[in-house]
Amino acid sequence: MTTATAEAPVTGPRRPRAGRGQAVRLLVLIAIVVVVLYPLFWMIGTSVKSQEEIVSNIGLLPKEFTPGNYVDGWTNFDLSFGRFFLNSAMVSLLTVVGNAVSCLLAAYAFARLRFRLRGMWFAIMIGTLLLPGHVLIVPQYILFRSLGLVGGEWPYLPLLIPQFLATEAFFVFLMVQFMRGIPRELDEAAKIDGASAFGIFRHVILPLSRPALVTTAIFSFIWTWNDFFRQLVFLSSLEDYTVPVALTLFIDSTSQSAVGPMFAMSVLSLLPVFLFFLAFQRMLVEGINTSGLKG
Repeated sequence: MTTATAEAPVTGPRRPRAGRGQAVRLLVLIAIVVVVLYPLFWMIGTSVKSQEEIVSNIGLLPKEFTPGNYVDGWTNFDLSFGRFFLNSAMVSLLTVVGNAVSCLLAAYAFARLRFRLRGMWFAIMIGTLLLPGHVLIVPQYILFRSLGLVGGEWPYLPLLIPQFLATEAFFVFLMVQFMRGIPRELDEAAKIDGASAFGIFRHVILPLSRPALVTTAIFSFIWTWNDFFRQLVFLSSLEDYTVPVALTLFIDSTSQSAVGPMFAMSVLSLLPVFLFFLAFQRMLVEGINTSGLKG
């Protein structure tokens, strides 16, 4: 007589090891977030410190709460700091319009129209991405100065004219790659209905290009709002300064620097960008996922 002994199989996943792995990943992510956000929190804390405490206290929290930095920073100059916010908002919004319109038209030409040397011109346009922006400042300044546009009646023209001429190759490339993903059968159907090239652009391409347009608008606004060097070169009058240029006026080598008010206005200057990104965050992610960044 034989007895069969059955061994009970060991079942169930090993949860402790998986749990430890998730905990390690979570700690790593938290550490990265802390490192990334620490400068922001430090700037917010410094904006409510006194001048003496800024030098002596390098911690995040102030020992003495000094909210007067915001009032001093807002009224530190002959003009209210709100004037600089209005200047930045005007330049940024007009840049958004210029980039959206000009880059969309240029992208439609490269993606849908057929003309001689189209591939060569597109390659040259892509090649401009390799040029640092600072390299173009000198020839642009010489050109606009020879045209009498630097320091003239309309001081923002040197900043805005290039945006209406599709000079941002990155946005053109982004939209070209997006339009290449739109089926050409839609163009053929529109042609059968008698639509011209402009009609195809107006009724087919433009409505479907909304994600790419939103992505272009968000990046244009953020980059222009934070731009410092080009605005410093082309703007020479105090009343025409934008926020990034105006922040440098708090640092004076000949007298005491207003560091506290400078940090206070720096915190306020982040709010428009943060709110703009927060309002269009979903559209930005959608635009990146469906645009040319996927190749």
